[in-house]
Amino acid sequence: MDSLLSLRVFAAVAEAKSFAAVADRMDISAAMTSKHVQHVEAEVGARLLNRTSRSVSLTEAGAIYLQAVRPLLEGLDEAGARLAQSTIDPRGTLKISLPIWLAEVCFVRVLAAYRARYPEVTFDLDLSGRQVNLVEDGYDLALRVSPALDEGLIARKLTDVSFRMVATPALLDRIGRPTEIGDLTGAPFLAYSPVSTGGRVRLGLGPNAPEVRMTPVLQSANETVLFQAALEGMGVAIMPQVIARPHLAEGRLEQLLPNLPAPVVPLSAIYPDRSYLPAKTRSFLDFLAGPEGFGGPLGAN
Repeated sequence: MDSLLSLRVFAAVAEAKSFAAVADRMDISAAMTSKHVQHVEAEVGARLLNRTSRSVSLTEAGAIYLQAVRPLLEGLDEAGARLAQSTIDPRGTLKISLPIWLAEVCFVRVLAAYRARYPEVTFDLDLSGRQVNLVEDGYDLALRVSPALDEGLIARKLTDVSFRMVATPALLDRIGRPTEIGDLTGAPFLAYSPVSTGGRVRLGLGPNAPEVRMTPVLQSANETVLFQAALEGMGVAIMPQVIARPHLAEGRLEQLLPNLPAPVVPLSAIYPDRSYLPAKTRSFLDFLAGPEGFGGPLGAN
């Protein structure tokens, strides 16, 4: 049996989570698809896929093995392409996990600009907010503000994301515009639940930064819901500057206590640790870090 073909079948089944879909795509029978996977499992001496009548998933050994063989297969594909053309263009589907707050027109413009340059690349975006497993779930990369990384992943810092405390002019007309931290005590607050659930907010940087306790009127892990609630005047919100900027400029929102140091969190691109990155992934990372991405308008504070 062709071991290289078996590896390709295994990788395809692991990513598609379906024997039948891969059989159709590769124009082989379902039985032969299963035999190829069994051949790989026999070669490595471990069960790589869990199979039930309803689902297919990677075992722990399978996830480790897929992480090792995927860059090798991609490297072979690109090596073959280099023999066929002097320059290789990024192509294929780029599967990315993103924080919910990037579901904004400013980021979509970056995607549109990238695809105008590389029309053979399509996007598969997950903005669910869940912490995906890049290897097991078949993601090319994720954008995260979390400083902690899963084992086997590496990070490329794209920018620092600064946050602003904002509210509508109408709300501030009603509750008053704070001139010092204590003025915010008891103010209606739109709380991002992974960070603040009791209305207690640290303003500024470092362990000695002052704190205030506001009154949560809405709690959610969905930043878009919180931002829309802020625009409706429900309460004070703390939002990434990249989202708040146009609304501040147009007067729909006002920044509170602008003299306080703004919290800053690094935003990084996270991807599996590998010596080879597909052209689609490498070019998109460079584009995000460049003048049309976070090195330009997206990163301006």
